[in-house]
Amino acid sequence: MSEMTHTAQSHSNNLLRPRQPGTHGKVTNIELFFDLVFVYAVTQLSHTLLGDLSVLGAVHVLLLFLAVWWVWIFTGWITNWLDPDRFAVRLLVLALMFGGLLLSVALPEAFDNHGLLFAGAYASMQVGRSLFMVWALRHSSLAARLNFYRITLWLAVTGVLWVVGGLGSSDTRLAWWVLALGIEYLGPAAFFYVPGLGRSTSREWDVEGGHLAERCSLFVIIALGESVVVMGSSFAEGARTADVWLAFVMAFIGCVAMWWIYFDIGVERGSRSIRESSDPGRTARLGYTYLHLLIVAGIVACAVGDELSLAHPHAVAETAQIAVLLGGPALYLLGNALFKKTVNHTNLPLSHLVGLGLLLVLVWPAHALSVATLAAATTVVLVVVAIWETLSLRNLRRELYAGPSHE
Repeated sequence: MSEMTHTAQSHSNNLLRPRQPGTHGKVTNIELFFDLVFVYAVTQLSHTLLGDLSVLGAVHVLLLFLAVWWVWIFTGWITNWLDPDRFAVRLLVLALMFGGLLLSVALPEAFDNHGLLFAGAYASMQVGRSLFMVWALRHSSLAARLNFYRITLWLAVTGVLWVVGGLGSSDTRLAWWVLALGIEYLGPAAFFYVPGLGRSTSREWDVEGGHLAERCSLFVIIALGESVVVMGSSFAEGARTADVWLAFVMAFIGCVAMWWIYFDIGVERGSRSIRESSDPGRTARLGYTYLHLLIVAGIVACAVGDELSLAHPHAVAETAQIAVLLGGPALYLLGNALFKKTVNHTNLPLSHLVGLGLLLVLVWPAHALSVATLAAATTVVLVVVAIWETLSLRNLRRELYAGPSHE
């Protein structure tokens, strides 16, 4: 994650996004163009998991997903500060887009023949983007520059580990990459501490909350879009039997329920909360940088579950299939529950906890159910959660969309 102090804003050069109190920084067209690469990345991840539903395969896809999310969210932080309408910034985003395309191409064989391609693309994006920020802030305050000196040092160290892993054998690659990713994920939590340079505090992170909230919600849309593509493609390629029709309808309803759980009130409530927060950097770090990855991971797993239910509706669910069919909705509900608790400073939503409990109950009969039946049961759980939350927060919903107050 990137950092910049409030002091830096007043001394910034013309590459930084202009800020006006009370306004919401817009998401620009080039940011949306950049996101197209990650539509492909999400597709690659879901297909890679579907092709290897083993424990090791799941571990590989999990690591790759965490890397994809990390490189995307870091870019989201950078474009929160940089002005994408500036020529130099546009060149940066386009260069990152090309790197993201190479990274996405390498995903299916990242642990085979394309390890170095994946590692090189990832490390280049992370370090290159951070070095650009050092250059962009060359006329800014010392505090702002020190923040990016720290980040660049952290990413340079992990970049070496990524490349070493990419050069190594498949047996050692996982260990190197787990170490590299672990260090990177520790960075924001440790405030990018560097001996001699110290550390920052979350209150020094000058983030435009509305923009970052919108960027993350758009990534959720990207992931849900992958679910729509998967269910449409699978249905088009399969037989038009009654059971496939039922699986198709249930998959669509499940996708709608996931959209409803996040977008009906959660995304707007979270956006207003971070915009009005006295410490938006802290909220952005936990609620958007860390917790949103659970939400997106759940959607990716659900997309794989949809394809399983459409391709093999009558098959008796095996352990790997059960893990996907139940784990996807569970990750999604857990991520939403923690996100809403964090940004709104409330208790965990009871509807989400009940939903998680119902998914846990489904573990018991899961081995006796067909894939389509189990998928339908998880859809029912998601619909129950969506309806419950909508009814319980209907008064709050009217306040949110009727005026500025949200409590």
